[in-house]
Amino acid sequence: MTPAERRQLAGYAMVAAAAASWGFWPKILRIAESLGPVDPKLQATVVLATLTLVSFPLVLRDRVHRKATARDWGGIAWLGVADALNVLLFFAAYHTTTVGIAVTTHYLTPLFVALAAPWILGEVLRKRTFAAVLVSLFGLLLLLRPWEATLRAQDLVGGALGAGSAVFYASNVLVNKRLVGAFSGSEMMAYHGVVATAFLAVLVPHGAWSAATWPSLGVLLLGSLGPGALAGLLFVWGLRRIPATHASTLTLLEPLVAVLVAVATMGEKLTVATVVGGGAILAGATLVMSGAGRRAS
Repeated sequence: MTPAERRQLAGYAMVAAAAASWGFWPKILRIAESLGPVDPKLQATVVLATLTLVSFPLVLRDRVHRKATARDWGGIAWLGVADALNVLLFFAAYHTTTVGIAVTTHYLTPLFVALAAPWILGEVLRKRTFAAVLVSLFGLLLLLRPWEATLRAQDLVGGALGAGSAVFYASNVLVNKRLVGAFSGSEMMAYHGVVATAFLAVLVPHGAWSAATWPSLGVLLLGSLGPGALAGLLFVWGLRRIPATHASTLTLLEPLVAVLVAVATMGEKLTVATVVGGGAILAGATLVMSGAGRRAS
């Protein structure tokens, strides 16, 4: 195996490890909440603050030596706000509905990216994209099952929160593409993290810090170091070694791991509708990204 092949293999391993670790967030949040009340806004603030603090030392070595324009810095500011809302809505979805509904609606992201790319990045909108949208909407319908009398109103709310987080996640992907030449991966993580942390800190309800217990904050901090900061850095480093479309496909490990962890350790049931609906949403995302890979090759 050549050095280039080893480097690429390491990239795949980094991205896969990052995506798989993100699937443990529902369990980490559940453990933290069992030790004391932790508001979702406070959870998101701790996670992004930790990621920001870990990223800044890396900027000393990983940086782009080009003066950023005011427009570039505006992109960083928006990236901070969008990422804050992405994490906040995603965590809120976990609090509101099942892990399966929260994580699969969150992974409508690739479809939103494909639909917005023609207007923002000048990419061509293809028939494959429309097919992927239809497949994913069919999956979402199966997942939420609005025709069932047992469907809870909070499942619809949780699905909406997950889809909302997907909109901001898609915005992050598109803005990151536009800022590649102005900032390194570590710079983007550190700089946008300052904006995201400040934005979320303002939203934390009065008394949430005092209501949270030290054991619950400790569990959340450990999660922020692992599936938060470390996984984020692994993803950035791995992304430099492999094609972006391949990395996006590997992130589908997150919903797979999240649902399996929820079934194995959190008492959630794996129904046929969940399997088929979630699978259809992921199939639509894969359809978009596999087509992008062929166009790029």
